[in-house]
Amino acid sequence: MSSVNGEVLEQKWEELKVLMETIESDIIKNVKGNKSAGVRARKGLRLLKTNASEIVKVSLATDKSE
Repeated sequence: MSSVNGEVLEQKWEELKVLMETIESDIIKNVKGNKSAGVRARKGLRLLKTNASEIVKVSLATDKSE
């Protein structure tokens, strides 16, 4: 694994984990009746999808550079 791509992959993964924690918090708030948290959760889920696809691209680039 190339060092640069590996570092980028790890960084993206850490960002994804933080995003998941935020989304989880917003979903719990939404279940309790907070409508704004529902909006934030849906926005976060869209962002999660985008970030996950970026991780896939970086991972593929890392595999190809080996």
